[in-house]
Amino acid sequence: VVQLVESGGGPVQAGGSLRLSCIASGFTFDYSVLAWYLQAPGKECELVSALTTHGSTNYGDSVKGRFTISQNNDKNTVFLQMSSLEPGDTAVYYCATIILAGIQSCPARLGDWGQGTQVTVSS
Repeated sequence: VVQLVESGGGPVQAGGSLRLSCIASGFTFDYSVLAWYLQAPGKECELVSALTTHGSTNYGDSVKGRFTISQNNDKNTVFLQMSSLEPGDTAVYYCATIILAGIQSCPARLGDWGQGTQVTVSS
């Protein structure tokens, strides 16, 4: 059974930084992808960043240059380093084993998802 557990969210002031972690178990990263999504109140689920087994990364336009995705050497934890945070980054952030587009709500029915971690950025 795949389990994803996010942590590291919390309140932060605009301009500040946070590092989210997602610990994966029951999952072989060598053949898959790990991605971060966010869902802000009243908005659709949005892909923030993804890391593939080949080491390639991608980022949503709104976070390019501010967020960085990485993983530990054991490949069982993926991180999302968030810098220069803005109030618009306020959302619940989810870790998932799939890349999806056009989904209205996180977590989606496809793939495996964590329970989410709340990030609140105050101005």
